[in-house]
Formats: sequence, C-alpha cells, structure tokens
Amino acid sequence: MSVSANTETPLVEVRDLVKHFAPGGGLIARRNAGAVRAVDGISFAIGRGETLGLVGESGCGKSTTARLLMRLLDATSGQILFEGQDITRLKGPPLKAIRRQAQMIFQDPYSSLNPRKTVGSVIGEPFAIHGLHRDRGERRREVQGLMEMVGLNPEHFNRYPHEFSGGQRQRIGVARAVALRPKLLIADEPVSALDVSIQAQVLNLLRNLQRSLGLTVVLIAHDLSVVRHMCDRVAVMYLGKIVEIGPNEPLYDSPSHPYTGALLSAVPLPDPSLHGRPRRLLGGDPPSPANPPPGCSFHTRCPKAQERCSEQEPELTERGPGWTSACHFPLSEAERAAMGVGGVGGVAA
Repeated sequence: MSVSANTETPLVEVRDLVKHFAPGGGLIARRNAGAVRAVDGISFAIGRGETLGLVGESGCGKSTTARLLMRLLDATSGQILFEGQDITRLKGPPLKAIRRQAQMIFQDPYSSLNPRKTVGSVIGEPFAIHGLHRDRGERRREVQGLMEMVGLNPEHFNRYPHEFSGGQRQRIGVARAVALRPKLLIADEPVSALDVSIQAQVLNLLRNLQRSLGLTVVLIAHDLSVVRHMCDRVAVMYLGKIVEIGPNEPLYDSPSHPYTGALLSAVPLPDPSLHGRPRRLLGGDPPSPANPPPGCSFHTRCPKAQERCSEQEPELTERGPGWTSACHFPLSEAERAAMGVGGVGGVAA
C-alpha cells in the first residue's frame, strides 16, 4: 500500500520492495539457516520536497532500504520508481544518470571520506565522475562555493579530512552530497556519530539546504526526537517491514501501533517536570530476520498480543488521513496514556 503526502506524482514510489540475503558460512550453516529478510515487502511514496523519516531499532532494515533506494544494493524483488521510472534493474549509463539525481550522506564522517584526498578533491569528485566543470579553476570555484554553503572555510580547500573535527567532516560529506544539486537526498543517521552539542547545527544545515535547494529527503535515525524536529512524515520499521507510517504530529501524539508507542515511550524528555511519566520499555530482543515468527512479527514482544497475532499477519489499515498501521489491536487513548506517549519533545533548533 502506498502512502503519499499529497496528490501530486511522488518523486519516489516503492512497491513491495524485498531484499533477502543468502546465509553465509559453511555447508551446515547454509543447510540450517534461511535467507536473512532484511527488507520484507515494504511500500511507500515520498512526495516532492518532503522529508520522510525512517525509524526503528538497529537491524530493522532502515539502512538496507536506503542502499536499495540508492541502488547500492540490488533488490530481490519489487519496484523502485523514480519520477515514474522503474530503476530497480537499471545498469550502466541509465543508472549513472539516476545517481546524479540521488545522493547519500553516510553515518560515519570518519570512514566515509578518503583520508588520502584533499577536501577539495573529495567534494569535487562528483563533478569528475559526471564530467562537469572540467576546467580546473572553475571546479575549484564550485567546490569552494559548496564549502561556504555548508559553513566551511573555502581557504581550507587543500586540507585533508584528518585536519577537521567530526562535525566539520560531516559538513564535507553534506557538501559532496549536494554538489550535483540532486532531487533526492538520503541521510543515514547523519548525526549519530557526532557530539550532542553540534548535532542540532548539522540538522539545521540540512533543513536549510532542503529549503534553498528544493531537496526531497529521507532521514534515517534511531533518535525519534531528531525525526520529529526534521520530518513531515514518519515510517516505523520492525523486522524488515513498515508497521506504521503517517504524518509527523498525529503519529507522535497518538501512535496506533504498540511498537511505535514503545519507541516513543523510551524517548527522554527535556522537561524535568515530565521525568516521572509512565514508561513502557520493550523486553527482549527482536527475532532473527532469518527466522521471523509467524503472524505479526512483533507479537513475541507485544504486551497486547493475542492468539490471532501469532497466526495472522496484520495488513496496513487506515487510521487517519495518509496514516496507516499494521496491528490487529491498535493502541487506545487509555493505553497511550499508560505508556506516557504523546507530545514527545524535539531537538532544540
């Protein structure tokens, strides 16, 4: 089921996307283990100019989804439509042309930059790959303009990544990602490796660039307060599936799925007067994606699980305008209150 923020043709539409990884190891491991279902049949749409947040615990399939959208991984099945064109099986020059329209910011600003290249070379590499600004002087001016755009000193063009702080390195990654003026920007936990004191600076930089460049953004994060600060809509993933997706405010204020409620219940609040609120923390670990449970994948940890949950997989059902969740027994207002969810605070701008 596809969900779009508006009635316009979405920039990106994902239809029943699946990515299974074959098990590794020796003959015994292959014989006894099933495929790892990293992404297991997800569908969603991203409207032009909007920011979609992908949230969930580690291992739920967020980063795999990002790499599928970027075609860094090949899908097992399903479709990814970019401006109406199915890019799932593209190769060669057509794929290169699409990649000019979609760029990615990686999580770790230390390992995502080549330590042997100057910052000027790193940021200017997209120009070299796509044959733009061939004149050396012109390319230098373009790169220095990008450095200034993201808050870096253009005079540091010839410095190396190790001469910059973590926050500055992530700004270098941002400059590289927007160099080609892409339509789609995927940010895979772009601030999780940074000090808290500079996270808001990088997030506000991304938001300002989105407005000035007209970007469509997919923001992957495990910090739900970051997502509330940045995103128009939120998709909640669990064990390779989307269990709830909807507009930011309604989903945060009145979550429908028990997993969403548990995630929100765990978010720390900055207001000391709210520190005594009820909290419903999840017990145990998620099941293995190589051997997911039958029925609802969340039933093994869900406090509301009943027999039906272990037998029948719930479908995404409409809970409000543009808002769906996959749960046989969605949260009631009283249950949300008991979990202390609703009105979760955000990151200070």
